[in-house]
Amino acid sequence: MSRKPAEKPEQSQLSLTLPAKKAELPAAPSPEPAAAPPAADVAPPPAPVQPRIYLVSELIKAARVTLESRFTDVRVEGEVSGLKRSGNGHIYFTLKDADAQLDCVMYAREAARLKFTIEEGMAVRCKGRLTIYEARGRFQMTVDKVEPTGAGALALAFEQLKQRLGTEGLFDPARKRPLPFLPRRIGVVTSPQGAVIRDIVRIAHRRYPIAILLAPTQVQGEGAALGIAAGIRKLEAIADVDVIIVARGGGSLEDLWAFNEEPVARAIYACRVPVISAVGHETDFTIADFVADVRAPTPSAAAERAVPIRDDLTAELALLRRRGGRALAETARRARHELERARARLGDPRRLLDERRQRLDEHIERSRRVLTRKLAAARADLRGVEVRLHRAHPHRRIAEQRHALAAMRHRLEVAMQPSLVRRRHAIDAACGKLEALSPMRVLERGFSLTQRADGHVVTSAADVKPGERITVRVSDGGIDATVEGTHKK
Repeated sequence: MSRKPAEKPEQSQLSLTLPAKKAELPAAPSPEPAAAPPAADVAPPPAPVQPRIYLVSELIKAARVTLESRFTDVRVEGEVSGLKRSGNGHIYFTLKDADAQLDCVMYAREAARLKFTIEEGMAVRCKGRLTIYEARGRFQMTVDKVEPTGAGALALAFEQLKQRLGTEGLFDPARKRPLPFLPRRIGVVTSPQGAVIRDIVRIAHRRYPIAILLAPTQVQGEGAALGIAAGIRKLEAIADVDVIIVARGGGSLEDLWAFNEEPVARAIYACRVPVISAVGHETDFTIADFVADVRAPTPSAAAERAVPIRDDLTAELALLRRRGGRALAETARRARHELERARARLGDPRRLLDERRQRLDEHIERSRRVLTRKLAAARADLRGVEVRLHRAHPHRRIAEQRHALAAMRHRLEVAMQPSLVRRRHAIDAACGKLEALSPMRVLERGFSLTQRADGHVVTSAADVKPGERITVRVSDGGIDATVEGTHKK
């Protein structure tokens, strides 16, 4: 179908055609045979045909069946709008152009097979079938396949993944590690069949007889990316594997696509040892090339970069040995020359020792004289301190303070005597007054003091009740009593 399907004759016939099996209008009911009328009677006119009344669900279902039977394979181009993804993985969007729009749905099963991510505003070409969503009576398209109308789907998926992983830092040059000078063992992730592994083994052993460990996996087709990632993880878990080569021969973009998938990129990024990516030919670039520590244009070049040439190492070692011998001889010659010059400057060691002994004796004598002078000065200072200390002896100062304290005590006693006399007279007078006002004097005159058991003084007949215990205090003691009754004045 073209981009403007309305122009084709098939689209001009989008009238609703109900299937004969479910929605066909019923034929007019044939009249039941009636008894033969008398020859003289006229036959009655036929009954009018009544139109069929449809349920909404019957009508929508009939329209859906008709639409799906006629438009089972439709291709439509447009711009993605209103993109939504459900929790189940279904994708809902609208295809629109300048004049119209079409609701579309892509279920999770088909969405999982997409190589790229559908984004808002993307121009795409959709393949699917037209249908009606019966629950809402909505016209829509069920999409089976989506392709971008600009770059191809694989190229778009490549760019999307490359941009996302680059943003996360997987391509950062600062994290790339140098290859070991002479690895103990090389791990290779590739197919066990084909020329790739044979080329790597042949070139590596030709350069240096190094151990090679193969992690066999498929490098093309469904599940290849997961197998490559698993092979990388298995090899890095082996202690003596110092470098890993991920390799494949040349091919189309579809053939190399396993090396453009995220599991492979994540496995290379997390690998503990350096990884060489050798996928395709020199002009082929994959996501694995950008994540790997080193990119080799071909598998053979990867083997050459991972393994040095033994003959070159032997020649370089011999050259270094010769250079080391010459350098050592030159160093020894310079050392002997410096020794001779030092010996000439140093002279006879015994003479130097005699000079050092004489200088040591002079220093000892000078130190003894200085120490004697300092000791004499220290003794003189000590005698002066002893004289000052004797003058300020504590016993002398204590005696002086005792005399001063005795004089102050005498003056205090003399000053306090008149005041004490006056206060004694005042106290005697107050005692006389207190004695005259004492309650005991009142009790001696015949009065008594009545108290309840709680010590409260009874001042009224209402303060006690019959049967209550009371105490009557007189001058020489107390009387315990019980109240038998009370009466008022």
